Amino acid sequence: MLLDSINAPEDVKKLPVSQLSTLAAEIREGLFNRLTKIGGHFGPNFGIVEATIALHYVFNSPKDKFVFDVAHQAYTHKMLTGRKAGYFDDSRFAENSGFTNPDESAHDFFNIGHTSTSVALALGLAKARDIKGGTENVIAVIGDGSLSGGEALEALSVAGSELNSNFIIIVNDNDQAIAENHGGIYKNLKELRESNGTCTNNWFKAFGLDYVYEENGNDAQALVKLFESVKDSKKPVVVHIHTQKGKGYKPAEENREAWHWTSPFDRETGSRIRGGANGESYTAITRDYILAKAKKDRDLVVITPAMPMTMGLGINERKELGAQYLDVGIAEEAAVAVAAGVAKNGGKPLVITSMTFLQRAYDQISQDVCINNLPVTMLMNSGTVYGMNDITHLGIFGLAAFSTIPNLVILCPSSAEEYVSMLDWSLDQQEHPTLILLPGTKVTHRESEKSFSELDTYKIMQKGEKAAVIALGDFYQKGEELVAAIKDAYGFTPTLINPRFASGIDTNVLEALKKDHSLVITLEGGILNGGFGEKIASFYGPSSMKVKNYGLKKHFYDRYKADELLSSLGITAPQIVADMKDLL
Repeated sequence: MLLDSINAPEDVKKLPVSQLSTLAAEIREGLFNRLTKIGGHFGPNFGIVEATIALHYVFNSPKDKFVFDVAHQAYTHKMLTGRKAGYFDDSRFAENSGFTNPDESAHDFFNIGHTSTSVALALGLAKARDIKGGTENVIAVIGDGSLSGGEALEALSVAGSELNSNFIIIVNDNDQAIAENHGGIYKNLKELRESNGTCTNNWFKAFGLDYVYEENGNDAQALVKLFESVKDSKKPVVVHIHTQKGKGYKPAEENREAWHWTSPFDRETGSRIRGGANGESYTAITRDYILAKAKKDRDLVVITPAMPMTMGLGINERKELGAQYLDVGIAEEAAVAVAAGVAKNGGKPLVITSMTFLQRAYDQISQDVCINNLPVTMLMNSGTVYGMNDITHLGIFGLAAFSTIPNLVILCPSSAEEYVSMLDWSLDQQEHPTLILLPGTKVTHRESEKSFSELDTYKIMQKGEKAAVIALGDFYQKGEELVAAIKDAYGFTPTLINPRFASGIDTNVLEALKKDHSLVITLEGGILNGGFGEKIASFYGPSSMKVKNYGLKKHFYDRYKADELLSSLGITAPQIVADMKDLL
């Protein structure tokens, strides 16, 4: 196998160019071995194999610097830079993250997993090179819909007007984001593809950038010639290559959306191997709710920054929504600002994405939505420890960040009925911007109020004495377990509270606890610093009430298992019961 002799990029250069297609086939076998067993980003990595080989064949990493946008298409890059064992040796899968990571290799410059960043990051590398008198090539690789992100557009504008030195931008054009592409940028890319890069309407040139095009973006030999032609260029140039997302696996080529990312699967059939119990999910509840609500209420507008599947909206569901659905492309700031406009003009906007991505729109939530107090509903998944667990995709900071914004109501449902009631209330009321955190745990059922107009009112689920447990959102079930464990261990019944609101405190409930309680325990799935529990602790500061907050540290966790992490932090019922011996 050719890969046996490749332990660094200089080994790639020793191959005859005629053997690069053989190398590509071997790399895809490594991708299959890893992805069939542990899952990961499939389509982006299978589509960029040849381009990555050609980059390492022509350029000299790490002296020449590669910055991969999102970095979810860097698996081939890792194999060619000494990390192939993480793809061929099952026992070493954990050595490689799903993204570039400087802790793994000197060939990686940034630990990144959010989109639209590569051009700006690489532009900074180029600027520093020029200041220091360097001569290396700096290459940004961007694709999978990332060009629609504001940061990418801003950096392209700067590169075209302010940088007069070597800077190579590889546009990996596979005509696909996660779902289909949206926005005028991609109409122009289509024009460029269909004209073999010759049409006069060329927005890259409008930015002041040089431009070259290669139709055969999965032909390693053609790409070697192309990259050699721009190596050591003296001004910024866009290298536009047309690739096939999912190249080399028919199911992925035919259904690019479904194969952007995959769980473990059977290679022969393409069927996913799913663990855990089948049944209800909050994602399915959300999908069904949105479709039913849209039919009943023509004012509903579902807005997403290229993340429809985060709430189960597949191709058919998006077609069914029709004009009531708007994908703004990978542009969270625009999604929130557009939602503000929809609300101002009498519509009912529902913004859907993952918490880790919403943080890019903090300013729009604060300025456009909350200062104007507009009834925008934002629905986020992966907002707690039970969400995505890559260091670049953590949603555990969101509640602490967004609860600092005045006027924003943050709701944390603890059951299916409560969740649906919160959605109904938020979309129909006209007084408050609202952020709802989708539970990350299994679906539970319990009766719920229909209105949440009395803001910051907690619900006492069980009245007790001595100790009170306030368990937020998808940690409510942990609160139930803890209350039962306390009763078994100490012989008294503690109070159990479902706070529902994470953006404020219920002073009436908290004040009343002072009469017959000496300890309050808070449970939450996000970080403690600036989180929900600290609000409770601050309220009780001047009093004799003891407060113990349980949640996550302010830390960039990476690829954790939720239950193991919580146990390491002492957030299990037996551990908390043991803590109470000194607290009571």
